[in-house]
Amino acid sequence: MSLGHKDLLGMQELTSDEIRLVLDTAESMKEVARRDIKKVPALRGKTIINLFYEPSTRTRTSFEIAGKWLSADVINVSTSASSVTKGESLKDTGLTLQAMHPNIVVIRHPAAGAAAFLAGRLAASVINAGDGAHEHPSQALLDLFTIREKMGRLEGLKVAIVGDITHSRVARSNIHGMQKMGMEVRVAGPRTMLPCFIERLGVEVFTNLDRAIAEVDVIMMLRLQIERQQAGLFPSLREYSRLFGLTAERMKAAKPDVLIMHPGPINRGVEIAPDVADGPYSLILNQVENGLAVRMALLYLLAGGGQAG
Repeated sequence: MSLGHKDLLGMQELTSDEIRLVLDTAESMKEVARRDIKKVPALRGKTIINLFYEPSTRTRTSFEIAGKWLSADVINVSTSASSVTKGESLKDTGLTLQAMHPNIVVIRHPAAGAAAFLAGRLAASVINAGDGAHEHPSQALLDLFTIREKMGRLEGLKVAIVGDITHSRVARSNIHGMQKMGMEVRVAGPRTMLPCFIERLGVEVFTNLDRAIAEVDVIMMLRLQIERQQAGLFPSLREYSRLFGLTAERMKAAKPDVLIMHPGPINRGVEIAPDVADGPYSLILNQVENGLAVRMALLYLLAGGGQAG
């Protein structure tokens, strides 16, 4: 089976059935990750290029390991050591990569739409690993996988996404994906960090954290980008933490068994307190582990591999 798309550019383009296919495939891939020898021949002879224009630890490493466990040849292109530093355009970089006949190109880029731009010029499948503040579909898929694994279902669950919604590609992808899977989504943050007309996405909007997290099944905290303070979007880290930081005290406003998520990297003591990040209901490390299985599933489905076993 395949996704029915050449590329994975965003959650907005996926149907609920396609999302379910990725999650179900990831379940079988997770079994591979638990083997002593974590290697299957599914993508032997396939080539995957990781093209990252922004720093990344979790996503880039996750795609690299996922490709290697599937027996693909994985090449990492660091733009700081490539022709990009000499002024090469994304179009020319894409044409150069195309001449090398890869099967999949995984791209992270600071400009929204960069993945779609590249996909329109490559015969290879393109996976969007984050394009500006637009989308980050593999993160949303691993978040959905993690929630389903823990709760046994997605439909009917309530989720609060908290933080800088305006600049968060993780928030956008999760909103699209969660709603398609029948989940109810709330967003919360300072008014300066909430997009105008965000309600049109069908989410409930809060500027008070205690009200936002009441009665939800999952709280997803977003990383606060410290540079936003220089833009005047919030007065100080202390003020942001006081109003929107998730602490053990603030957790009293939530359900006692609420699940805590964070896409990472974490600013401990800013958007989330260390004892909450490391607490019994935190799924943060589960998200990292499940990222491998989900990205294996995406590479397998897009590269048209054979049997994964």
